[in-house]
Amino acid sequence: MKILFVSLGCDKNRVDTEVMLGLLASHGHSFTDDETQAEAAVVNTCCFIGDAKQESINVILEMAERRASGQLKALIVTGCLGQRYQEEVEKEIPEVDQILGTTSIEKIVEAIEETAAGNSSFHHKNYFESIDKPVRGGQKRVMTTGGLFNYLKIAEGCDKHCTYCIIPKVRGKYRSVPMEDLLKEARELADNGVTELLVVAQETTLYGTDLYGKKSLPELLHKLCEIEGFKWIRVLYCYPEEINDELIECMKSEPKICNYLDLPIQSGSDEILKKMGRRTNNAEIRELVKHLREEIPDICLRTTLISGFPGETAADHRQTMELVRDLRFDRLGVFTYSQEEDTPAATMEGQVLERTKTTRRNQLMKLQQEIAFEAAEGMIGKTVDAVIEGRITDSDDDEGLTYVARTYKDAPDIDGYLFITGVTRELMTGDYVRVLITGSNEYDLIGELKDEFTK
Repeated sequence: MKILFVSLGCDKNRVDTEVMLGLLASHGHSFTDDETQAEAAVVNTCCFIGDAKQESINVILEMAERRASGQLKALIVTGCLGQRYQEEVEKEIPEVDQILGTTSIEKIVEAIEETAAGNSSFHHKNYFESIDKPVRGGQKRVMTTGGLFNYLKIAEGCDKHCTYCIIPKVRGKYRSVPMEDLLKEARELADNGVTELLVVAQETTLYGTDLYGKKSLPELLHKLCEIEGFKWIRVLYCYPEEINDELIECMKSEPKICNYLDLPIQSGSDEILKKMGRRTNNAEIRELVKHLREEIPDICLRTTLISGFPGETAADHRQTMELVRDLRFDRLGVFTYSQEEDTPAATMEGQVLERTKTTRRNQLMKLQQEIAFEAAEGMIGKTVDAVIEGRITDSDDDEGLTYVARTYKDAPDIDGYLFITGVTRELMTGDYVRVLITGSNEYDLIGELKDEFTK
């Protein structure tokens, strides 16, 4: 059958999507982006915050109309929303044929084929297993990123139990993927042309603690660096309190590892961090950032914040603003607090008004905008490595070609771009080049190509 796949939410969900695509492709199924051509549809859902939940519901409802009209032979829901709201989906959207729990994605072929064949003996509950089921890797995947970069999900679930987060209830406890599986999967990605590997999990820095009795991320990274084909390896989602000197030394000693860390801090107020169930405080965050920049002077630090958490006062917000102003993160995102049912924070006193959450988010983003613009200007005159993402088709040949690229400071899809102007020779998407930064345009950089290639 021709199958339409809609993958929503995070990059970890994208990995699950690629695994399911690989399973379906191995059984002879094909894929289409044209919903009018699709014979079946799979919606891989997210429910981390309210906006993501609504987007998932809207897509399911859109596909349900096509299923009701007979245009689709099967409609399958997978991912976090299906896991969390199985009964509600079954009751409210009867057009959904099957729901797969977050640990049952390997049953996607069976779910589609039995449904399309009209086998009524199969029921939703056949596709739900323990959310604490051990995880494996190494599966063949159909890549959806375009091939130059891709993600390696090294663990599933989380043991942190932050009071605002539903993830442990839909993804289970922290379970690491065996290292041999990850290395097999990584080699497969490299063999398929991936040159930038992004290491992801709900929390990457605890990798291996459940399987090997110790933090094994540095060991894994060293082994990933041995794989030919990878030029950049980027580590995301490192909880501040779990970053240790062994990880820092690993980053310093391995040229392939980008000097880039994503460390979500969520707030600058000790009182709010405590209510969130976070295991760090303002002083420790400051000390960690200072230490990272002393050890790796050119490190790029990304973080995320939540505005308007229950009980957050104007004073708490000012402490967060002060932390951002002092630490000057290279990259920063802010989410307004989403009151998620079945989380401790949802029933806390002092729920903040939506307009106050939005105002505080806007204030944080305005501050970060000033910091980011100044940082971009500060890059002028420096020479950096960059990877070519494509060419701007309307660039003026008389003045040379213009290419779009990313530096080591720019993770795919979430950070900025580098525009290389005046190029007088053809470059290929995926080329790694040296670029002299000559200007900036808000978040983005402008540069000119140097003669030598670095990779």
